[in-house]
Amino acid sequence: MIGAIVSIPFILTPALCMAEDDPARSYIISTMIFVTGLVTFIQTTIGCRLPLVQGGTISFLVPTLAILNLPQWQCPAPEILAQMSYENRTELWQIRMRELSGAIATSALFQVIIGFGGIVGYLLKFITPLTIVPTVSLVGFSLFENAADAASQHWGIAAGTIILLTMCSQIMINVPFPFIAYRKGHGFRVIWFGLFKLFPILLTIIVMWIICTILTVTDTLPFGHPARSDSKLRIISDSPWFRVPYPGQWGAPSVTLSGVLGMLAGVLACTVESISYYPTTAKMCGAPPPPIHAINRGIGIEGLGTILAGLWGSGNGTNTFGENVGTIGVTKVGSRRVIQWACLLMILQGVISKFGAVFIIIPEPIIGGIFCVMFGMICAFGE
Repeated sequence: MIGAIVSIPFILTPALCMAEDDPARSYIISTMIFVTGLVTFIQTTIGCRLPLVQGGTISFLVPTLAILNLPQWQCPAPEILAQMSYENRTELWQIRMRELSGAIATSALFQVIIGFGGIVGYLLKFITPLTIVPTVSLVGFSLFENAADAASQHWGIAAGTIILLTMCSQIMINVPFPFIAYRKGHGFRVIWFGLFKLFPILLTIIVMWIICTILTVTDTLPFGHPARSDSKLRIISDSPWFRVPYPGQWGAPSVTLSGVLGMLAGVLACTVESISYYPTTAKMCGAPPPPIHAINRGIGIEGLGTILAGLWGSGNGTNTFGENVGTIGVTKVGSRRVIQWACLLMILQGVISKFGAVFIIIPEPIIGGIFCVMFGMICAFGE
């Protein structure tokens, strides 16, 4: 889940014209983690009341990049950016973030209305697989340019990331890993855990990051190379230990008709995707299928969560995480209390800015390799 959350800012921040070493990148990641915990707690408490996790989604990235590619929002030339002061550079990306925040929050009102208005089922009669399949495939294809840009910094590291992630998520998915566990009254025992099935992205990042660190320590990579593990260490030192995200932290959101209409595509895609997860999650938990009013309430709360994400300035909306739905089936843990305690942990992580800064310093070719696999899977889902 964390891997999916932190991957979004790596695509979003360059389009916002942010510098690679800008500490505000870690603020955006921290904001996304904070909002994920907040919205998930609301959803599990008064929403559909299933053990679901709400967080950032790639469905909002396509309309986001389309908005930022409009002539008035395109980034200035690199030589102009290099001459700008820190204050001017900050205002440059914050005005774009305010545009996205307003579009996301306003378009989410549609989701709130159809959810609490009880008209989700009626709309689904007109949204068939024939319209969903090409949309999902085009989402994946449109993002490959970003993956290629990041992977091209070092194709060897990127290729290693692709191979390792493919092995962990596809070939070794059913290979159990032994762990020593203690249970009261039974003592210590060995349990077999589906490590590769639950954490393929995290394991890949850790292994490839260690390889990049070895190449850095031995000076195999030249100083300043994007694949070096020390190229962005300054971000950690420049980030404060604690910073509480708050609504309007980048300024008051601005609303334009073109931005709202563009973001409606992401809202609609998230609605359809989330509806499919509700009965699946209930089945994995051994519960009866959720009634229509619970589904409507869940969609309404999801819309409310997207409004909060927009007001907080995360640059993205919220959606149900499919990865966590699969985790319930593997761990057999379907308790809402577990998710709610995890929400409190995510809120705490969102307040600790240096936690978000750690993800920013991941070498860029590793991110590019992960993007290649993730976006390929998105295209495959559409097929």
